[in-house]
Amino acid sequence: MQERIDNRGRTRWRRFAAMMVPATAAAGAILFGMSSGAIASNITVSGQTFKVGASRLEGDGFKQYGGIVNEKNGRVHPVAVSEISRAELYNLCQSVRADLPGMPVVLTINAGDGDKPATAKDMLIAMDSLAGNAEFTNIKIGRDASDLNPSARTGSFGQNAEHVTITNLEQVSRYTTAATFNLTGLKLKVNVGDDAKGKECF
Repeated sequence: MQERIDNRGRTRWRRFAAMMVPATAAAGAILFGMSSGAIASNITVSGQTFKVGASRLEGDGFKQYGGIVNEKNGRVHPVAVSEISRAELYNLCQSVRADLPGMPVVLTINAGDGDKPATAKDMLIAMDSLAGNAEFTNIKIGRDASDLNPSARTGSFGQNAEHVTITNLEQVSRYTTAATFNLTGLKLKVNVGDDAKGKECF
C-alpha cells in the first residue's frame, strides 16, 4: 500500500484493500480490542456476507474504527466499522448468495446509474474488506476511537477525514444501517440457476 500526502492536506492510497482488518485473531485483539463498536449489542447478524460495488463513492464526515458483530449462535466476527455522515454512490450494486440445494441463487440490487447517484445519510457499515482507489481530505490517523464514537473502546485505533472519494469500490460487508437510503432507479432481481452465474457484483 503506497501513501502520498500533497500540500493540500490530502492522503491518496493507490490501493485501499482490507482496510485495518486483521490477518489473525491476535492482530485483531491488539488493533480492535475485540470490542463492540457503534453497533447495538442487541443486533445479531446473519453470518452471511454480502457484496457492495460502486464506480464511485463520495462521502462527507468519514470515521473508521474497529468493532465486532455477533451471530445468534454466539459466533463473533471482528469488523472494520465505517461511518459516513452523507454518502453518494454511483452505479451501486449489492449482491448476496442465497443458494438452494442444487440451485444457485443470487439476489442483486442496482441503483444510482448515470448522474443520479444513490444517497445515504448517517450510514454505518460493518465490513470484512474494502478495495478501491481512495482519496481522503484532511485525514487524521491514529485517533482514540472513543473520540469518534463514544461506544467504541477507549484506547483503540481510529481515524477520520472530512471527505473521502473511493473509485472502483469493492466491499464485503456483514451489516449496514442508515438514517435514510435513497436508491435512485432501483432494480431488484432474483437470479436463479444458470442466470445466477456471474451475477455477483464482483
